Amino acid sequence: MKEIILIVTATLIALATPVAAEERVVCTLALEIGADAPVIDEGDCEDRISSASTFKIAISLMGFDSGILTSPDAPKWPFKEGYTDWNPKWKQATTPQTWIRDSVVWYSQRITEELGAERFTAYVDAFDYGNEDVSGDKGKQNGLTHAWLSSSLQISPQEQIAFLTRMIEGKLPVSASTVMQTKHLMDNGEQTGGWRVYGKTGAGLPFGEDGELLKGQPFGWYVGWAEKDGRKVVFARLVRFNERPERKPGPIARDGLLKLLFAPHGPLN
Repeated sequence: MKEIILIVTATLIALATPVAAEERVVCTLALEIGADAPVIDEGDCEDRISSASTFKIAISLMGFDSGILTSPDAPKWPFKEGYTDWNPKWKQATTPQTWIRDSVVWYSQRITEELGAERFTAYVDAFDYGNEDVSGDKGKQNGLTHAWLSSSLQISPQEQIAFLTRMIEGKLPVSASTVMQTKHLMDNGEQTGGWRVYGKTGAGLPFGEDGELLKGQPFGWYVGWAEKDGRKVVFARLVRFNERPERKPGPIARDGLLKLLFAPHGPLN
């Protein structure tokens, strides 16, 4: 009888204990500009997925280039009822600096609305950004405010690297000042060995084979570059989960990549 009770108790405990979300690294890609061989090239880096909040890099370039954004602190737009607000940090006045820091969705949408559909589409095309599809959710005509939010706009890790390389080499049709302003917003601080890192996280839901979103199975991005003594290493990391992890997927991707790059015997140390 005691054995039966112990077995039942153990079973109930096992059922009540949450199973840790399984992280799968889809791609880790790091290329040093001007080098012949990649620093890291692991996984499937060719398939596209939603750009999610990494698209804020492109939106920042659009905003500064068009004059909608004027500095890290301006414009400061107030939060309004009806804006996307599932993150409590978003329910306050926001500047470009806090927009990137807290990844505020409604601020991105205000910028693209200010641009208008024609200019927004033209920028995405001029940037050669991923599949360039800004149509948005099927049948909803919401591309101006939702194309990058687990919707039509898709990009691969390889294309993320190519876009960022064009940006920091001054090969996009925007001013050097625009790039510098965006770079300032992306500053993630100094890492081991004196490397300065600039990057942006992102997260969303992928599409299944049936074209529907795989709810509860998020992905996480971290894209950007590292600089030291004139060297520039551009990177992209994409991870996926079989269920929602305890931490946000973007920071998980970021921490995994930084640990890999800047470990004591890592490729940049």
